[in-house]
Amino acid sequence: MKNNQVVKIDASGIFYRELNAKLREVVSDGVQKIELCNIYGQRYIGTDLDKPVEIEIFGTPGNDLGAFMDGPKITVHGNAQDGCGNTMNNGEIIVHGHAGDITGLSARGGKIFIRDNVGYRAGIHMKEYQDRKPVVVIGGTAQDFLGEYMAGGVLILLGLNLKKGECHKANFIGTGMHSGVIYMRGNVQDFQLGKEVGVAELDEKDGLVLKELVSEFASHFGYAAEEILKHKFAKLFPLHLRPYGRLYAY
Repeated sequence: MKNNQVVKIDASGIFYRELNAKLREVVSDGVQKIELCNIYGQRYIGTDLDKPVEIEIFGTPGNDLGAFMDGPKITVHGNAQDGCGNTMNNGEIIVHGHAGDITGLSARGGKIFIRDNVGYRAGIHMKEYQDRKPVVVIGGTAQDFLGEYMAGGVLILLGLNLKKGECHKANFIGTGMHSGVIYMRGNVQDFQLGKEVGVAELDEKDGLVLKELVSEFASHFGYAAEEILKHKFAKLFPLHLRPYGRLYAY
């Protein structure tokens, strides 16, 4: 039975295991929306939840926010720590701030929108299967190894906080990448890319994908999508299906 009541939970001083047990209990009761207040680093919030529940978080959730989740929509009014969306299967995570390292690690589906910057190895080992493709859209910039070992999905880096003419700082972008696509707005030098990555102009299909996902990003954070999209984007794609396969061949 659906419960349209908004349940508010004050997480002050609550250990992460206790908080997540309470969260699961509320979700199992059919509650459709939950507000978590005073979140200070509690880990695993939303882990493995498989109901279409909306969770609003006020504060800074700890590592592995939304890990393995399959359906919820999580909105963070603050920053997120490492492992946001770790191996998520479906759903949506929206962060009104920064996110840490390995954002979207091994994501298999769903969408992650980060308003500002992310740390190292964002999008590492994202993968896709049939029509299920994970999406990570980053409004700012990223640290090294963006899209490392990427095996599918769509990763978008918008660089909205870069100054005119300023390059993204990340090096080793797409190292080991063997499927999926990275769209980058802003300047990047060839030496910053992994040797497995090629660069191409966008085609019509790419333009449609970008328009849809950038419009979603803009709607979450109050940007004008058309202003973002009028700037030039580069498309990064893998040159080889199995770039390291020969290392293990006999």
